[in-house]
Amino acid sequence: MKASRIAAAGAAAGVTVLALSVPAFAHVTVQPEGDAAKGGYAVVDFKVPNERDNASTTKLEVNFPTDHPLASVMPEPMPGWKIEVTKSKLDKPLEMHGEKISEAVTKVTWTADGKGIEPGYFEKFPVSIGQLPEDTDQLVFKALQTYSNKEVVRWIEVPQEGQEEPDNPAPVLELSAASEDGHHASSGDDASHTESAEKASADTAADSASSDSTDTTARVLAIVGIVVGAAGVAYGVLAGRRRTNA
Repeated sequence: MKASRIAAAGAAAGVTVLALSVPAFAHVTVQPEGDAAKGGYAVVDFKVPNERDNASTTKLEVNFPTDHPLASVMPEPMPGWKIEVTKSKLDKPLEMHGEKISEAVTKVTWTADGKGIEPGYFEKFPVSIGQLPEDTDQLVFKALQTYSNKEVVRWIEVPQEGQEEPDNPAPVLELSAASEDGHHASSGDDASHTESAEKASADTAADSASSDSTDTTARVLAIVGIVVGAAGVAYGVLAGRRRTNA
């Protein structure tokens, strides 16, 4: 009885944890494809799952931060979706590559011209963004998700450190530190490439040495074969003469 009660309690706890964790996977989120380093450029994906079993997601609106505006925002074309990019005047112009930018993208809207995201599915919405700010560790993108039944879910609550996650958290992009030399590839990657190149060079040299050794051996064997063959012919001629003289 005691064992069965423990098993039942464990199962109930597992179900509770699962029930609490499932909604977290259903949030609209943003993740970079690779690194999102401060001062650089990145491609980010807004991942949108369908939380309903009786309606499709037909629209996604993502508001871009105005406290850290991005001068370059380019969404990737997506079959089945119409994309609208909204720009607004900046209170304080940005300087990018020596030029002043007086407006920036403040919203990108994807509207389905087909079925949209059906129940049981999710979709990623890729966007190239930059130049990423250097004076913050994260960017917050407030999003609105509209369903075919006209329901609108507002993912606009900003998560606060040390507090529980809100019911409808806004997508947050974490920024990594920029490298000291301004490049975003890590020194480990460079070392790996160098090591690979050196290994390839060593392998080539070894193959070449092996090939030369093989050629030399073949030549020696050929010469030995000729000498042995000549000796055999000479021996045969000599033996024939001895029989004739006898």
